[in-house]
Amino acid sequence: MTVTQGEQPASDPASAPVRGRRKRRSSAMLVSGLLAAALGITAVSLPVPYVVESPGPIFNTIGEDNGKPVISVTGHETFPAKGNLDLTTVYVDGGPNGPVSVFEAFAAWLNGAKAVYPEELLFPTGVTKEQSQQESATAMTTSQENAVASALKELNIPFGQKMEVAGLPDGSASKGLLQTGDVLVSINGKPITGLGVVQAELAAGNGKPVKVIVDRSGSQVPVTITPAKNSSGRYILGVLLQYKFTFPFDVKISLDKVGGPSAGMMFALGIIDTVTPGDLTGGKHIAGTGTIAPDGAVGPIGGIAQKMLGARSGGATLFLAPAANCDDVVGHIPDGLQVVKVENLTDARKAVELAASGGDTSGLPVCTSN
Repeated sequence: MTVTQGEQPASDPASAPVRGRRKRRSSAMLVSGLLAAALGITAVSLPVPYVVESPGPIFNTIGEDNGKPVISVTGHETFPAKGNLDLTTVYVDGGPNGPVSVFEAFAAWLNGAKAVYPEELLFPTGVTKEQSQQESATAMTTSQENAVASALKELNIPFGQKMEVAGLPDGSASKGLLQTGDVLVSINGKPITGLGVVQAELAAGNGKPVKVIVDRSGSQVPVTITPAKNSSGRYILGVLLQYKFTFPFDVKISLDKVGGPSAGMMFALGIIDTVTPGDLTGGKHIAGTGTIAPDGAVGPIGGIAQKMLGARSGGATLFLAPAANCDDVVGHIPDGLQVVKVENLTDARKAVELAASGGDTSGLPVCTSN
């Protein structure tokens, strides 16, 4: 029985032990709860081997970045351009760029604008942040050189092009025969104007030895190489090759904190617009992505779903996508964005010119599900 005094209950000696036990039990539950919460916080903060891609910024290749033209040309007449030819980017979290937590990966998985991949799909095991950044910077430099070459080829402007040996992997069929720095001159008497010449001659020979002439420090050196089959069943010389160009004028591309090869096609279109009269875009807002080869071939890239989202958010209404990325395009196109499938720079240029003229773009190639 509890007797009250005024508005306060009086003390009941018989209930004191019970209150003590309840207090100890409540304290134990509080400690357990705090411990569980701490373990939960620790668990969701633990790094996981996943990479998160999200839409990154866009850059107008015929515009400016940090007050400087993205593309500047010296030694050739240039023409002011209106409209947008946007290159698109993705933010990448995880891997060598720094770990993502369980919570971050799960939140990204629930976010339709982001994509989550196992780390090993995008980065070699053990690669460091410095190595990744160096590789990205090298790919960007190569894409810029290829963009200039492909743009000049598209405009029928002559330029010099050579293929140089950049390295010889272990087990190479050319080990001891070719050297780093050798310039490939001819194969079986045919001038080597590009990688396609070498590949065609090796395929035609079906494994037979080929006679290669190289320029080594100014001297013509003949070597006979027996090609080897690679894992795909193709005959190869087993060398790493890089293009060396001699351009008739200088093209400088200034873009901070952007790496990788995927802007190549948009750089090439920007160069074409810069060195030709009129507006290639007709003032339209066009974006795209894709690697570029010196011969104008457009290649696949990563993160295209996020790049399309970034392009649409930036105001683009037409997007140029590599044909090889069509499987990743279908089902991910944002509302209000028309996506055109392109195989090469000529396809891309024609699509832009048609849009610029106000023509009907509905007949342009599109990605379809298989």
